[in-house]
Amino acid sequence: MEIDAAIAALSEPGRLAAAQELVSRAAPSLERVLGSALREGGWFDAAHNAAVRDAVALSDADARLAAVRTLLAEETRLTMLVGVAVGFELARELAPEAAPEAAPEGCPDTATNQQE
Repeated sequence: MEIDAAIAALSEPGRLAAAQELVSRAAPSLERVLGSALREGGWFDAAHNAAVRDAVALSDADARLAAVRTLLAEETRLTMLVGVAVGFELARELAPEAAPEAAPEGCPDTATNQQE
C-alpha cells in the first residue's frame, strides 16, 4: 500500500480508536522507550538546555514568548518523528514471524535489503 493511501486511511473517522486505547494502556512503557531514544540521539542534551536558557532569558516579553513557542513547536515535531520511528520498530516486533519483509514503504528493511 502506498504511504499516501495508508495515511488517508488513518484519517477515517474512528480508525485510530483501537490504537489510541492500546497506546494509552502502554503509555508508561512507550514513554520510557521514547525518552531513551531521544537521549541516545542526543536530542535533549546541553544544546537543548542552552536553547531553553536563551529563550527564557530574553528581556522582551514578546520575543521571549515567540522563542518559547518556537522551541516547543520544534521539540514537538522532533518528538513526533522519533515517536514514529519507535512505532515502526514496535510494529516490526509485533509483526508475524512469517512476514519479516513487510516493512512500511520507503523504510529500510534489513530482510528485504539482504535479498537485493
